[in-house]
Amino acid sequence: MASASLVKLNASSSQWIGQQSFHQPHGSSSRSAFRRVSLPIRAGSYSDELVQTAKSIASPGRGILAIDESNATCGKRLASIGLDNTESNRHAYRQLLLTTPGLGEYISGAIFFEETLYQSTSDGKKFVDCLRGEKMVPGIKVDKGLVPLPGSNNESWCQGLDGLASRSAEYYKQGARFAKWRTVVSIPCGPSALAVKEAAWGLARYAAISQDNGLVPIVEPEILLDGDHSIDRTLEVAEQVWSEVFYYLAQNNVVFEGILLKPSMVTPGAEHKERASPETIAKYTLKMLKRSVPPAVPGIMFLSGGQSEVEATLNLNAMNQSPNPWHVSFSYARALQNTVLKTWQGRPENIEAAQKSLLVRAKANSLAQLGRYSAEGESEEAQKGMFVKGYTY
Repeated sequence: MASASLVKLNASSSQWIGQQSFHQPHGSSSRSAFRRVSLPIRAGSYSDELVQTAKSIASPGRGILAIDESNATCGKRLASIGLDNTESNRHAYRQLLLTTPGLGEYISGAIFFEETLYQSTSDGKKFVDCLRGEKMVPGIKVDKGLVPLPGSNNESWCQGLDGLASRSAEYYKQGARFAKWRTVVSIPCGPSALAVKEAAWGLARYAAISQDNGLVPIVEPEILLDGDHSIDRTLEVAEQVWSEVFYYLAQNNVVFEGILLKPSMVTPGAEHKERASPETIAKYTLKMLKRSVPPAVPGIMFLSGGQSEVEATLNLNAMNQSPNPWHVSFSYARALQNTVLKTWQGRPENIEAAQKSLLVRAKANSLAQLGRYSAEGESEEAQKGMFVKGYTY
């Protein structure tokens, strides 16, 4: 397995290995000039398991169901169908999703909020066991949310590194095998060099800590859709962010074969005067990935970021019209759940219909991962955009 350590041989008088300079002293012999250098490799005893977990999630025709909304955000979703934000209502909705028969054919993993990781079905079966029964991998959101970044241009940073190692060890014991940490970058706010560096460093530290505790880290610096910028500006910022992310991942000795990425697609800002076609979005997004992401990374699991259900699926399909160096798939929340929630309406008699609508969306994105999706016959509801300015999880 390749180490993620940065290795660069300079043609000048020094050699840079893992960011350390080794100069040949004047007058030294060639024998003493060449010394054995040890390169660190992290994730020790978990390395093989991490790689296997990542490969399992990044399996053909499958992607991730993200149900890791905070209690407050889940409450907003429930309020949209007239339900109170109570634990019992959150439990009922997530039980509906996680007990959908046949979901594992299209979904390889599900991201939980902490509350859900420790819950069971009404008849006593742990949610993590529901996933395992369908050959899906349980995951867990581990960040503690966004707060204002002092010294920046009204930007944010993501908190949660304090105590992360002990929390990750407990999540592993509970059955989680991958983790998610979401930070954001705002184009209208700059982004400032400080915000980009903070996002990249925080993601790298989180990734190293996760791997050290047996969890495959999903690395997610979300480039927000907010703004009226062009697709070229999004590309410029995305390349800047991802190059910084991988620089710090390497500095933290993260094993690339044991991570997954959750990037935004490269699109114009939501308020830009011109819309981009799926083919254009695919062209720009794949250009960014090929310039920034090593082929050692097993999977790219896109977020939907407020696109309509159909938009997110069409764009993913366009990216899979030719082979890619990585598994290019989805990790959707709203783009898998919107129609499900509206079909359910909190009524027990609607559970089966809601589960069928989840399978419809999951299958559509499964076909898109394989490059075989057609939007023919999609409902009007599935074509409605879901962008919310300043959206928070």
